[in-house]
Amino acid sequence: MAGGDVFFVLIGAILVFAMHGGFAFLEVGTVRRKNQVNALVKILADFAISTTAYFLIGYTIAYGVHFFQSAETIANGEGFGPNGYRLVLFFFLATFAAAVPAIISGGIAERMKFLPQCLATAAIVALVYPFFEGLIWGGDLQGWFSATFGAPFKDFAGSIVVHAVGGWIALGAVLRLGPRLGRYSPGAPSAGFPPSSIPWLALGSWMLCIGWFGFNVMSAQSLAGISGLVAVNSLMAMVGGILAALIVGKADPGFIHNGALAGLVAVCAGSDIMHPVGSFIVGAAAGVIFVKGFELAQFRLRIDDVLGVWPLHGLCGLWGGIAAGIFGLEALGGLGGVSTLGQIVGSLIGAGYAFLAGLLVYSLLGMTVGLRLTPEEERRGADLSIHKVGANPEADIIG
Repeated sequence: MAGGDVFFVLIGAILVFAMHGGFAFLEVGTVRRKNQVNALVKILADFAISTTAYFLIGYTIAYGVHFFQSAETIANGEGFGPNGYRLVLFFFLATFAAAVPAIISGGIAERMKFLPQCLATAAIVALVYPFFEGLIWGGDLQGWFSATFGAPFKDFAGSIVVHAVGGWIALGAVLRLGPRLGRYSPGAPSAGFPPSSIPWLALGSWMLCIGWFGFNVMSAQSLAGISGLVAVNSLMAMVGGILAALIVGKADPGFIHNGALAGLVAVCAGSDIMHPVGSFIVGAAAGVIFVKGFELAQFRLRIDDVLGVWPLHGLCGLWGGIAAGIFGLEALGGLGGVSTLGQIVGSLIGAGYAFLAGLLVYSLLGMTVGLRLTPEEERRGADLSIHKVGANPEADIIG
């Protein structure tokens, strides 16, 4: 069984790792052509930086475990489990940690300098994210929730720990960074800059949807804990999000493909305790939240969040944490063991912590190394300004 658990978690890690390709292509299809290469490079570089930072610092902060011991100890020693279980668990959780800067990347696209992006990723995954992860998944704060609200804070697969944290950090970053040149200038298109490629955007959404079943189902972290309820709840929330975004978003392809992700974001927290009908409702509500939240941010609040990561991950993640305390109740067909008030409090704590952390990290970087490309670099595009090559290298190589 030990070997089976190792293989189970390893497959989950590989599926979530594949989701980072989804993040990349979702961003590639949404940004303008002059920023496509930068989108691809950012996601891959962020993954490498995240894994390194999490291995050296973050995982120890979250769980009190470090790997600076002999290979024999970390493969089979006490506290590490047989067959290197703790090692594949680290891999699995590292892919979650790396999702946070991948989320942020979509909000700050097209005008962020590369070095501060990398420095922010290192700080967030080494310190900011694992601190909150340890409070919830490491159990540091769960005793207080149980004593105060009669139940621990439920976040089975990360509606709050991963998605809300990523989305609310992104909001702080976007506000600190400011809008792209020309986004809200007089005479600018009211709908904003159009996506460069709907097929690439759609591919990114599909890759994320497929990998999400590893994200949610494999959060059981063992074969004994696996539940078909999690899989079906994830499926129903996803289709609920698609249908709601289809209707409310008036068949806009960007809304439809992101509606699927909105439903999946929202169901993460309570996917192991809700009824499939409840999950469908949660996903559908998330689809509406994303569409209306995107329109509110872009057109009324004039927040230039390029991929809409604050409404998608921040607002839908916040909704998912709260929804687990509603549709997880036995009275609404759930398995129980949750407190509605506790879920509201815990979800708001996560969102507030992440927003303040985002403002702090990006403000410090802004005061030291700077955040934005120069106006000339931004007009040229991040591809040529940073990487000296465009999406079609035979035509665009310079220098």
